[in-house]
Amino acid sequence: MTFYLDAGTTYSKIIGINEKIPRLEAEKVLNGRYYYILPSKDIKSLGLNFKCCCGHMGGDFNHENEIIALAKGAKSYIEPDSTVLDLGSRDAKWISFKEGKFHDMDWNTSCASSTGATVEMLLKFYNLNVNDLNFESEKFHITCGIFGLEKIMDSISNGQKASVAVSKFIHGIAFNAWNFAKKPSKLYLSGGFCENKCLVDSLSNYCEVIKLGRYVLCEGLIDE
Repeated sequence: MTFYLDAGTTYSKIIGINEKIPRLEAEKVLNGRYYYILPSKDIKSLGLNFKCCCGHMGGDFNHENEIIALAKGAKSYIEPDSTVLDLGSRDAKWISFKEGKFHDMDWNTSCASSTGATVEMLLKFYNLNVNDLNFESEKFHITCGIFGLEKIMDSISNGQKASVAVSKFIHGIAFNAWNFAKKPSKLYLSGGFCENKCLVDSLSNYCEVIKLGRYVLCEGLIDE
């Protein structure tokens, strides 16, 4: 059996090469590859051995650097001069190419306050669905995720709807992500935020956004 794993903090992505995972339904099947997404806490219970993995929850399996996985996985989707941003549950990383070759990169692993895990907690705390969130032209200027949470609470206590306050917070995340990636005119987006319309619409206020989905890093692990 040949499986590859991108083990994120909250969710993990698995690709099986001509191989299904017993008792699990694949999210999609493409050219003999079976794509799965599931909570990271359930990975060990599968009893699988992975040929290669990346991510914080990868355990003792053969690891690849996430920037390398992002670069390899994105190569088949992007133009020669491009910037790819992976915005995940606990960190953000980007890589840029010039004439199809590596040009620049950065990886923020020191502060995860304004990434996916925080948004998920906010949705649960305020009993919101991600589809309740819409682009807001006003944004919270977030220099620290903790201060961003304070702004949300202050706004709600002053009568603003929770969905509006959280949407402004997400706009702030999008603005910071665009600045972090050095303000490209076009940005290829990887990760779970591809499914967050509020984030995508907020980011689209600053640049053209091309969504690559959640499997880019996992595809970058495949060597066959």
